[in-house]
Amino acid sequence: MSGLRVADFDFDLPVELIAQEPPAERGMSRMLVVDRGVGVLRDASFTEFPALLRPGDLLVLNESRVIPARLFAHRTLRREKEKPTGQIEVMLTEPVTPNMLGAPSIPRSSAEWVGNHKPQQASGKNLWRVLVRPGRKVAVGEILVFPAPNGAVELEAEVIERGQFGERLLSFKPVEDFYAVLDRIGHMPLPPYIHRDDATEDRERYQTVFSRERGSVAAPTAGLHFTPRILDALAARGVEIARITLHVGLGTFAPLRVERVDQVRLHRERYTLSEQAANAINAAARSERRIVAVGTTTVRTLEHCALQAKGSPLQAHSGETEIFISPGFEFRLVGAMLTNFHLPQSSLLMLVSAFAGRETVLAAYRHAVEQKYRFFSYGDCMFLG
Repeated sequence: MSGLRVADFDFDLPVELIAQEPPAERGMSRMLVVDRGVGVLRDASFTEFPALLRPGDLLVLNESRVIPARLFAHRTLRREKEKPTGQIEVMLTEPVTPNMLGAPSIPRSSAEWVGNHKPQQASGKNLWRVLVRPGRKVAVGEILVFPAPNGAVELEAEVIERGQFGERLLSFKPVEDFYAVLDRIGHMPLPPYIHRDDATEDRERYQTVFSRERGSVAAPTAGLHFTPRILDALAARGVEIARITLHVGLGTFAPLRVERVDQVRLHRERYTLSEQAANAINAAARSERRIVAVGTTTVRTLEHCALQAKGSPLQAHSGETEIFISPGFEFRLVGAMLTNFHLPQSSLLMLVSAFAGRETVLAAYRHAVEQKYRFFSYGDCMFLG
């Protein structure tokens, strides 16, 4: 499969099929069921999802919670004490600890970091990698101030590193509760293909009902379809549920700037595998029960952990993964997958193609377009069993 090109994962998508709003009621999405063994497709509703699972299946969810990561700032210069001018959009992508400095969130082959690099001043600081727009004017040494709607400055940050494609490293001035400030002044980080400002309802709808651990800057969207009623129906059917955490970064939506699949390098994402989840996954694997992953983030976490374990039982731990799954990958844990429809030429479409076969997946996408399924984050889903 090393000869595959990124362009081999393209498909035609009418722009009107890109969902701009969530469905009127959570859980009422359409679902395309794909039998990957024979390539048979069936149109269904997500309300039928519990019936597709078997008693004893282990369903694994990603319980990461989206933070209001989209902020607006004004530029100023500390030395000249300029009056703040020019609104800048700032998208938080990941927090940074001092030992992470110099290790950008995307590979150095894609973006070289330049400017003042000051790890000796990093201890105790609240550091974040961010994307800024417009990025051309935001220089190292500048101060960004983040006002509330009433004009009062809620946050202040210094630009301490600069990268390509609008990337910056910011050091935020300490505040009592950073996340509480984000809740007050931040906006939900809707993907760039949703062409509207975030609304009040996005605070709930761009969040899974089982989210717990704050840290994602994009929703694990396959989980958006679940409701408490669906979860209860799964439990009543004898389906076991385990929860992992992988904090989704904006690199999920970043375009692949290479031509060949074997040149793709992904961003790092932080994950946690709890002792409870590890035990449940090990038990399911030992008894050859099917492990059903909800979303590509869950697939990546499970398969990364399996690779790290090298055939041994999984152990509870936290870490980072940049695993890239494409056709030819050997799946060690995941036996079925629920996922949304992904962007053309994306790493996520490659992952799904690795699981079910490129031709099967592209045929399913053509069918979804013909049947006018809704695509991407707020869109419909597909189950690959």
